[in-house]
Amino acid sequence: MALDGSYNTDMSRAAMQAELLDAETERTLAYAWRDQRCEQSLHRLITAYMRLAISMAAKYRRYGAPMNDLIQEAGLGLMKAADKFDPDRGVRFSTYAVWWIKASIQDYVMRNWSMVRTGSTSSQKSLFFNMRRVQARLEREAMSRGEELDRHQLREMIAIEVGVPLRDVEMMEGRLSGTDFSLNATQAADEDGREWIDTIEDEGKRGDELVEDDRDRTTLRNWLAGAMSNLNERERFIVAERKLRDEARTLESLGEELSLSKERVRQIEAAAFQKMRKFLEKQGGEVQSLLA
Repeated sequence: MALDGSYNTDMSRAAMQAELLDAETERTLAYAWRDQRCEQSLHRLITAYMRLAISMAAKYRRYGAPMNDLIQEAGLGLMKAADKFDPDRGVRFSTYAVWWIKASIQDYVMRNWSMVRTGSTSSQKSLFFNMRRVQARLEREAMSRGEELDRHQLREMIAIEVGVPLRDVEMMEGRLSGTDFSLNATQAADEDGREWIDTIEDEGKRGDELVEDDRDRTTLRNWLAGAMSNLNERERFIVAERKLRDEARTLESLGEELSLSKERVRQIEAAAFQKMRKFLEKQGGEVQSLLA
């Protein structure tokens, strides 16, 4: 049975009509898969218990996940169970598979419950799937006794009942009470209300700062172009290769190309920088920022 996420009634019907395996047949198939890696035996074992996976997946629909996704995860859990099942232990495969199917579905639900991670520890998982049920029962029992529990008392009782620290109960209560909202949702009910994203402070530069920066860069480029125009062709080439490339060339490589010694290239470079400094000083520019 393909587990491609395309769930429909035909898939459910096929699972319900699959053969029911007796203990001996189940054990034979499990041995064939474990010892011989017989894929036909694995397929038969998985198909027979897919009804169990679908039944367990249906119990988690209240968490808002698509049914076909839940079945997909349940099927993955079923396959993990088949891969790890040891028939020598004398346990029925269905009993063993329940744990793997449940764990796979619960992990999926918790991963997709919120864009903010809900938690992954065993205590957090236990709280996620049991806190509302335990809370409702404790409130009913208190009401039957004529008592009224405040929020702190209720949290303490839940922590004791589930067997987790009080801080975990407080944290999970806060996470489950909120939902994810789009930043493009409006703050007001009317269509002209501001979107929530408009309230987030822009950490970028303001418009006037951007205009000023652009003007400064244009001025510096013009000064640099003027300074370069005062150099001869060889000087311009050396400065460009040494200072205006993403990866500056070495004096040695330039010397080989120009048939000059490394020291002579350094001298030409120094003389070119001196010419440029004189030009820029006349313009009132920041020499160091350009030639550093």
